[in-house]
Order: sequence, then C-alpha cells, then structure tokens
Amino acid sequence: MSISRFSFPTAIHFGPGARTLVGAHLREQALTRPLLVTDRALAALPLLAEFIAHLGPGLDVAVFSGVSGNPTAAQAMAGAQAFAAHRADCVIGLGGGAALDVAKVVGLLATRGGHALEYAWDHLNARPIDGELPYFVAVPTTAGTGSEVGRSSVLSEDDTHVKRVIFSPRLLARAVFADPELTVGLPPRITAATGMDALTHNVESYLSPAYHPLCDGIALEGTRLAARALAIAVREPSNLAARGDMLMASMMGAIAFQKDLGAVHSCAHALSAVCDLHHGLANALMIEPVMRFNLEAVPEKFAELAHAVGAGSAEAFVPWLAQLKRAIGLDDGLAAAGVRREQIAALVALAERDVCHRTNPRPCTAADFERFFLQAM
Repeated sequence: MSISRFSFPTAIHFGPGARTLVGAHLREQALTRPLLVTDRALAALPLLAEFIAHLGPGLDVAVFSGVSGNPTAAQAMAGAQAFAAHRADCVIGLGGGAALDVAKVVGLLATRGGHALEYAWDHLNARPIDGELPYFVAVPTTAGTGSEVGRSSVLSEDDTHVKRVIFSPRLLARAVFADPELTVGLPPRITAATGMDALTHNVESYLSPAYHPLCDGIALEGTRLAARALAIAVREPSNLAARGDMLMASMMGAIAFQKDLGAVHSCAHALSAVCDLHHGLANALMIEPVMRFNLEAVPEKFAELAHAVGAGSAEAFVPWLAQLKRAIGLDDGLAAAGVRREQIAALVALAERDVCHRTNPRPCTAADFERFFLQAM
C-alpha cells in the first residue's frame, strides 16, 4: 500500500505511514504551536509519544487528553481553555470519534467564546460559526465514525447526556492523515463495534430518501468495502489491507451521510444517552430490527445493498447482517449489554425526538420504536 492524496471533501493523505507527514504539513503552513487533542486511554499508550516524536523539530506541542467516553460539552470547554493557555495556533485531533469531535470545536470555542452548546444547530439563539477558525488537522485511530471528514461535532449535554450537533463546513479538517497502521492495535470488540458504525453510516445514508446520487455511489462502495473487510480485521488485527479497507469505508460513510441517516441512529443516540452504550455497539444491536422494518418500503435499494455485500436477494440482506454480527461477536442483544426493559419507555421518547429518523425510508412512530427496542433485547 502506498500513500495516495485526493480531496473529497478535504485533503486526505491515506496509507501506512501517513501519520509521519503531519509535522511537515504544519511547518508548511508556518504553524508552530499545536494543541494535540486526544483521549485519556490513548494518552497512556506509547502511540502518543511515538506520534509526537514523528512531528519533528520546530513545533511546541501541548497535549489535551481530557476526552473520555461519549464526548461532552464540558470536555470541549476544557479543551478550549487548554488551547488558550498554550497560546496555540492550530489543533491536531488524534483518536477516535470522541477525540475528533472535541478537537473540531476547540479552536472555535477558544477564539469565539461562549458555551459549546450555544453553537448547536437547534439552540434557540445559536451563535454563528463564521470567519476563519484555527487550522485543524485530523488523525483517526479508529475506523468507525469517520469524524475526520465530517462537518459536524456531536457533543452530549453534561447533565442529560442528550447528544447535540454543532454543524458547519468550517469545522472540516483542513487536512486528514488516515493511517491504517494506527488502527492495528484496536481490540477485536472495538474493531467490531466501530466497524459496524461505519457500515451503518453507509447503509443508512444509501437508504435515505434525500436526492444525492454522488453519495449513493460512495455509500454502496463503502458498504462493499466494509462487508469484505470487517470480519477479517476482527479476526486478523494486523491485516493492513483489511484495516485500510475499514478506514476507507469509515470515511466514505461519513461523506455519504451528507444525505442524513435513519432510525438506527435515532435508536443508537437514545441508547448512548440513557444507557451510556458505545455508539458503534448501539448501531450494531439496532440495525436488524430497523432494516426488517425498512425492507418493504425500498426493496429495490435493499437489492442493491445485497448485491454489494454478496448476499443475493433483497430479502437476504438482513440475514446477512445477522451472520456478520455473529462472525464478529456482536450478536448478544441489548439485554446482554445491560439495557433493562424498564428503560424502554425513556429510550422510545428520546428516539422519537431524534432528528435522524426524519430521513428514514419509512416513517417511524413511537410504537415502531418500542418494537425495535423489544426485538433487539
């Protein structure tokens, strides 16, 4: 595998060793004081010291590692304080979706002020996101959310854990360094859960009724890549070809969901808020009941998805999902993940309020959501 460079929607350096190009890139932009935003778990690994060493001379690097679990508004505010204290001139986001979502808004908050959630798109008096923001580069270490190529940051409210979305094309990374070698050390279950997140993004964006043929093509190819690589990446963690396919599928899913998503994500967002469930795992556990529900609305699209994954007919796509989940060890159900039946009412209420299901190919009622959660138990 060699490093390729292309732009969609931003400059992307893809391939083994891409992480070693970050320092030279920042120096080319005459930037010298990066704030490196990452999560607590990654900060404790040798990977962080190795990455900083690869940045090379001439850079005064500070590290903010206050990200953990689902990203929160408080974590983003603390990151902004670290940016100001360091007198940083740019941000490096290194990590999974949580670290990258926080990194995206650190420069915004440090230079524009205000509370993080005042920039959420649905805030009553949302602050504008305008003008130049501090230079931001993204270095993903998981293959799931595709946050490195996304235009939004998803932060949870600190008290209710409800997810809020800050959206603007200005949040896009100016450059992405996607290095499959950084994903080799992921444990099998995290590889599986993040991989199902990537697959779900591609599938749901393809099924969205919004008109965007460009994204449809990307979503189908992203689905094909994930289908051929996910089980291999879980079974053979050092397989760079499979890791590369999953990293690409992750970015393709995030690009494709410019079309928006569907009811799987509405359920997953509720599960993260009520049960603090990992987002990728939540998607994995909810995708089957929602896809069974959607099949009758768009059978022709399910036929295309089945063709992409080698499943045959439209009706074979959901059984193929079930087989894949068994192969990667994510077929236990919600109850095994700690979800209790008495929580379903709260889950239904949150899922019904979530915006993602507005672009589900089949409209969903509260009764439908209740059935999805019960079937997934």
